[in-house]
Amino acid sequence: MTLIKSISGIRGTIGGKPDENLTPIDVVKFCSAFIQTLQNRNPSPTIVVGRDARISGPILSQLVCATLQSMGAHVIDVGLSTTPAVEMSVIQKQADGGIILTASHNPMEWNALKLLNHKGEFISAEDASQLLEIADNEEFEYAKIDQLGTYQLYENAINDHIDAILALPLVDVEAIRNAQFKVAVDAVNSTGGISIPPLLDRLGVEYHLLNGEPTGIFAHNPEPLPEHLGDISRLVVEKKLDLGLVTDPDVDRLAMIMENGEMFGEEYTIVAIADYILQHTPGNTVSNLSSSRALRDVTHRYQMQYEAAAVGEVNVVKKMKEINAVFGGEGNGGVIYPELHYGRDALVGIALFLSWLAHSKQSMTELKKRYPAYSISKNKLPLEPGMDVKRILKKVADQFRNTEQVTDIDGVKIDYESGWVHLRSSNTEPIIRIYSEAPTMAEADQLVQKIMQLLKEIQ
Repeated sequence: MTLIKSISGIRGTIGGKPDENLTPIDVVKFCSAFIQTLQNRNPSPTIVVGRDARISGPILSQLVCATLQSMGAHVIDVGLSTTPAVEMSVIQKQADGGIILTASHNPMEWNALKLLNHKGEFISAEDASQLLEIADNEEFEYAKIDQLGTYQLYENAINDHIDAILALPLVDVEAIRNAQFKVAVDAVNSTGGISIPPLLDRLGVEYHLLNGEPTGIFAHNPEPLPEHLGDISRLVVEKKLDLGLVTDPDVDRLAMIMENGEMFGEEYTIVAIADYILQHTPGNTVSNLSSSRALRDVTHRYQMQYEAAAVGEVNVVKKMKEINAVFGGEGNGGVIYPELHYGRDALVGIALFLSWLAHSKQSMTELKKRYPAYSISKNKLPLEPGMDVKRILKKVADQFRNTEQVTDIDGVKIDYESGWVHLRSSNTEPIIRIYSEAPTMAEADQLVQKIMQLLKEIQ
């Protein structure tokens, strides 16, 4: 397998040969290149390092920290943590950058280097391009003995993150406490198990924790999709709980289960939270091209502007800044609330959603009826050796350009009057993602089947 190098980081499976998988040599090379990109700003940069609970995490963390110090960088190691907590730590510690060791929703054999700038945000496409060029040339210059970087262990990053969340004006702790919510949590044996419970404790929420031990041996496929969440769905119904909360291994995506055991819908995480925020702070919103039209519809209810960005947190954040958005995110349950920071954050999503649910005085199923009913079909097509993805996507775009609205800033999106289809190369897996949305799942699946048939004909 070839390493995946994208705006979402340097990602691959553990073991195997260098440049085909994520090996120690690759870790050292890309960390060295990363520091070199930062040394124009600060010759001795400070870097925050954190990791999720993957089995490979401790080994990679030692490699990363040692490499950074060898390049003359000072390391603040926050240890077992979450992506949003590391992002916040970069801001709070006034660091020059950050590295998060996590492959997000990928299975346990994967890991990755997620790279942050001094704002605690993913590095830009331009910075990533410079980093890859430096890594390819391997012209690194390591520090002399009197210029080696220092190492500091800091174990309070998650608590700092929670403190910042609870200080937000729209997080209504009193209303949540008075609602006396009872919830289930599935932390998939990663760092959700050490971050969500302390947040819920401080919000006065009673919870039942599934897969809470951060062993890194995921109890099920870690992508928070309905087919992977049978246990928590059953628990919500059996215990007559108000809702279920599910995160991915690095806690930047939030999915929810309704009191009847059905999914609230990953797409509707950002829709519901946007509804709450826009009631109090009217403004613009952003999601990506593969996200539901429901956010657009809710934003227009408040007579505000909605824009779609290319897929990827860095692209959504860039567009949010361009239009001064008060809220944004991605349809995979990635909540971005700039009042706190520009990063996907499941914990702030939980606090904001529970505030809205408490104020609404409704059940989850009642609240869901407030929003436009769309169904999304999410599909994958494995990349085969020699497959020319750019040529294929161009042929698809040309097929529809004269009859439908076609957007090609990120793969190809075809907008119909009552639905859409989006095809694009994944930033995180060797696949083409094919998403569609329509008023019913049958209609969404039908749109996908038409595209699948077209792909067979043009390959």
